[in-house]
Amino acid sequence: MKRIVFMGTPDFSVPILQSIVQKGYDVVLVVTQPDRPKGRKKILTPPPVKTEAEKHEIPVFQPERLKDNYQEIVKYKPDLIVTAAYGQILPTALLDSPTFGCINVHASILPELRGGAPIHYAILQGKKETGITIMYMVNKLDAGDILTQRKIPIETNDHVGTLHDKLSVTGADLLIQTLPQLFDQKLNPVKQDESNATFASNIKRDQEKIDWKKSHEIIYNHIRGLHPWPVAFTIYQDKPMKIWWGDMVDSDFNGSPGEIVLVTDEDFTVVCGNQKGIRVTEIQPSGKKRMSVSEYLRGSTERIKIGTKMGD
Repeated sequence: MKRIVFMGTPDFSVPILQSIVQKGYDVVLVVTQPDRPKGRKKILTPPPVKTEAEKHEIPVFQPERLKDNYQEIVKYKPDLIVTAAYGQILPTALLDSPTFGCINVHASILPELRGGAPIHYAILQGKKETGITIMYMVNKLDAGDILTQRKIPIETNDHVGTLHDKLSVTGADLLIQTLPQLFDQKLNPVKQDESNATFASNIKRDQEKIDWKKSHEIIYNHIRGLHPWPVAFTIYQDKPMKIWWGDMVDSDFNGSPGEIVLVTDEDFTVVCGNQKGIRVTEIQPSGKKRMSVSEYLRGSTERIKIGTKMGD
């Protein structure tokens, strides 16, 4: 039986590890990131993949810097290394070690959206579909030859959370279909077209800020493309306010971008650059918890009013 080392860290990786184990493959080692402090109390918390590995009594290795400490993996003599959102670059010596190489389960249709945040960018860019690519790993970011791909649609009401879960399941299913063909050497790897490569680097703080001068569709994609993490924000009354959720309003409004033009007991509507609106339903004011707009309006002494502005 082929010996597999699995490398992954977040929730996205868990169904993929589960699928390999459930199909009876010999997972001899799981490699994941070190435990990290979480929450306000900074409680040391294991990565989701570690928790899953321990359920199956699979040995776990958690190097702080893989490039300085990869020999432990080589000792297990893997026939194949499978990675899925591991979070560190694999050194060349490790890439060259397994008989069947190293493969990665990546959440985009490569060569589009290489990098650490492909799910976010697929929605931020308003794409109508995305998918999973399984490819060989090389010493360059997500640039290896493609083994298999599967596309899925992006629904209008999808956000990063829902699309993340769909892609995780899709990745697990595609991997299980790919492995027998890989081991039987029945796949024909396809080189990526570098001219079509795009990138999805990790989201930075300045990318989270809403620009109300843009169209309501772009702003809607911005909100759902950052939901439920890291969450879009705007400035209101000189303080940051997170916009957890909002919907497009196709009506035309008079007002300048960022102006609040309608307030009800449940929501408020903000004018965008194309004179359409975003109906905001869930927020997090500065220093407060996440809440519905109705909850905020009931409890705030600084009531949101028509004519006030959001943004700088």
